[in-house]
Amino acid sequence: MWRLVRKIILYLLVILVVLAGLGAAYQWYGSKQDRKTYRPTGKLYNVAGSKMHLYSEGSGDATIVFASGWGTTNPYADFYPLYEGLKQHVKIAVYDRFGYGYSDTTDRKRDINMITDEIHELLQASGQKPPYIFAAHSMGSLETIRYAQRFPEEVKGILLIEGGSPEYYKSSPELSLIPWMQKGLRTFGILRALYHVDGFAKWLSDESNGEKLLPEELKELNRKALLLRTGNRNMTDEMSQSRENAKMVLEGGKPLKIPITVLTADYFGKLDDDQSWADSEAALPSWSVSGKQTIVKGSSHSLHSFQPGIVVDELLQLAGHAEALE
Repeated sequence: MWRLVRKIILYLLVILVVLAGLGAAYQWYGSKQDRKTYRPTGKLYNVAGSKMHLYSEGSGDATIVFASGWGTTNPYADFYPLYEGLKQHVKIAVYDRFGYGYSDTTDRKRDINMITDEIHELLQASGQKPPYIFAAHSMGSLETIRYAQRFPEEVKGILLIEGGSPEYYKSSPELSLIPWMQKGLRTFGILRALYHVDGFAKWLSDESNGEKLLPEELKELNRKALLLRTGNRNMTDEMSQSRENAKMVLEGGKPLKIPITVLTADYFGKLDDDQSWADSEAALPSWSVSGKQTIVKGSSHSLHSFQPGIVVDELLQLAGHAEALE
């Protein structure tokens, strides 16, 4: 009986190894094809010995710098719903951290000072003119607040779009398993295969709503970015260091002497279902001498994909273009 069990286990292991090998080969070939058409929407700049990507358009005397949330594989596509309402009044600059979008993957550790040094160097190399208004989604809040702590003369204001507070991230549970799972699904071709299952792409879009307002070509761009980049070592390290990074921001001190506007999603009337998040959002304006919070109805975590007009209006207010709202 034991010999039979061992034989079955051995056969199952062999099948798993073969399937893993086939999946990895499928992912390798698919990635090779995707890279042929996955081309930068902006320009690449030398930063810390590697290439870092920044997309910019628009004109004006103010520059809005966009910081994406953790795991957002293509920041350009993520913030796309905001561009039309902004570019005729202000300049837009969307950067890709290392490991994201079109930037290289780096061996440098993802601690918050390293990240802000890289952003600072990229903005200088690309010819952006401070002071900036930062617009940060989700965990992008940490790097924008830290940037304002370290380079206060370069920041005019901050808009946090469902941005988490440093206090929240410092006490949040360890989530490092998530990027490892994502990496496994990508590496062994499982994620790529799921795109051939009827309804999967629509479910993924509806689940995150990050593609709610995107044209079809940008949905395809998002698909390629997800299959090429999700769960890479920079994203994994970024998540594993999130609590230490939050601690470093807390040690930097508050309040900041710039306006901070906090846009919090109402989660379709269910914000209070996560009381710790709701409480931390309510306290987040205390990071500014003139902070304010607005609860945005009819939205979820990807707030800018539900209510882009509200986000645009708040950015124009911070940029001093209130006349554009009339």
